[in-house]
Amino acid sequence: MKTLVTGGAGFIGCAVISKLQKEGHEIFVIDNLSFGKREFIHIPDSHFHQVDILDKEHIDKVFSSIRPDIVIHLAAVHFIPYCNQHPYESSDINIHGTMHVLNACRENGVKKVFFASTAAVYPIYDEAVTENHPTGPLDIYGLSKLTGEHLCREFHLMTGTPTIVCRFFNAFGPNETNPHLIPEIQNQINSGIRTIRLGNLTPKRDFIHTSDMANAVHTLLNKIDQGIDTFNLGRGIEYAVTEIVEAFSRELGEKVEIEVDPARVRKVERMHLLADVSKLKSLGWQPLIGIDEGIRTLIAK
Repeated sequence: MKTLVTGGAGFIGCAVISKLQKEGHEIFVIDNLSFGKREFIHIPDSHFHQVDILDKEHIDKVFSSIRPDIVIHLAAVHFIPYCNQHPYESSDINIHGTMHVLNACRENGVKKVFFASTAAVYPIYDEAVTENHPTGPLDIYGLSKLTGEHLCREFHLMTGTPTIVCRFFNAFGPNETNPHLIPEIQNQINSGIRTIRLGNLTPKRDFIHTSDMANAVHTLLNKIDQGIDTFNLGRGIEYAVTEIVEAFSRELGEKVEIEVDPARVRKVERMHLLADVSKLKSLGWQPLIGIDEGIRTLIAK
């Protein structure tokens, strides 16, 4: 089974690849290394293609040379502050890049497509969101990913190819290179700081470890063999920023203090973002790594 992963050198991609390699997939990767790192993945150089998904001609050549059975499309700009600061660049990569990947899938007879979407497609809700909740992105990132979902539906209508749309909630785990909340805390903690500077403290998020995400991707690839379907991927538990810091304190065995940095405080912030993952669990998947166990993988020893 030839499986091509775009954005495979990122921190989610490397976890997915490690899982699929154990399951016998022959892995190929497309990544321009703008956020990921080559050393995160263990594949032959002949299977790694340093290509930007905006380079349609090069993408077409890679696909035609590999002829993959499965494509997992993770490549995107997904750090929301960066997307807000660079809306044209971000939407170009996330929309036009996705068009290039899906077109190559169509031209090369790919048998199954997995598209990484995001919880940012949802508007503000105070309750756990199901896949049937109305969408309504608040930012350019969510809008670009929702457009990607529409492109996947068009692709499926044109080809009949089984297509999985998976809305990722807040991922965390080793090898993160974007300054999201948990890696920002991790970097300050691992540099010896015990009074850390953060922004908004009260918003709650559904954090899921990349190992559990990789298991979910494997489950979806195995279970979905027809049609197009959408799944939330979170843990189904939300944590405030202060609770994440407390988890770091527990794992360190030291008290970690918080100092609010006005420069990091977002003016517009949703207070809750929680996944209802009943649909994914109905396929037999279960998250296994709790917040303490996951944070333990991030603390420098």
